[in-house]
Amino acid sequence: MLKIVILGTGNLAKHLYTAFTNADDVDLVQIVGRNQKELQQFSEHSTISNSFDCIVDADIYLIAVKDDAITEVSQHLLKKKGIVAHTSGAIGLKAIQTQNKGVFYPLQTFTKGKTVDFGSIPVCIEAEEKESLETLHKLADSISENVHHIDSEQRKKLHLAGVFVNNFTNYLYSVGEEFCLEEGLSFDLLKPLIMETADKIQAMSPKEAQTGPARRNDTKSMESHLELLSKKEHIALYKLLSQAIKQAHEEEL
Repeated sequence: MLKIVILGTGNLAKHLYTAFTNADDVDLVQIVGRNQKELQQFSEHSTISNSFDCIVDADIYLIAVKDDAITEVSQHLLKKKGIVAHTSGAIGLKAIQTQNKGVFYPLQTFTKGKTVDFGSIPVCIEAEEKESLETLHKLADSISENVHHIDSEQRKKLHLAGVFVNNFTNYLYSVGEEFCLEEGLSFDLLKPLIMETADKIQAMSPKEAQTGPARRNDTKSMESHLELLSKKEHIALYKLLSQAIKQAHEEEL
């Protein structure tokens, strides 16, 4: 039975709490965080503390805080023998100040109130010691069927790729929703298109799946679209993305 302490009370901490609460061979012994109000949400299945001076002994300490607080939080664990692992995609292993260090990075977007199925989420792990890596793998196996050993440089690039396919894409969804609302249309009209776009890349590469005016260099359609745009940022965005798509497929045009 692996004894786990989670440090942090944000979205990821809450999702990990739920996942580990339902996992076999995991004992979630404590949640630590400064926000007393948020801590109360964890009290049903674990002890809680708002003091970093009262952290109990455990096999693994998962730091689920903002990236710029990881090093500071890890300093409270210098005397602990267990593995201290952060959960960030963008921060290297060396940010942790303890000797027995690791990374436990679930590659997924986490939103408050939105349940996720951890079973299919890629969990990227890293550690300097073989035994620590094996322990982190055991923990990851308890909640996911998709575990990968990935080093810090690989993980940083993976996180960057995630920003493009998730964060930037979601912003484009919001732009599309704005256009719909301006015309009194439901954003639901675009959801089948969104789902089909996501579904296609399960069977082919994104480059192969690319369609649209820029892909076929349909200048007339693109000029017509630009005339419909009033905000400078939308015009600049449309031109930038269209040019990028054309360049990616220029040999085929």
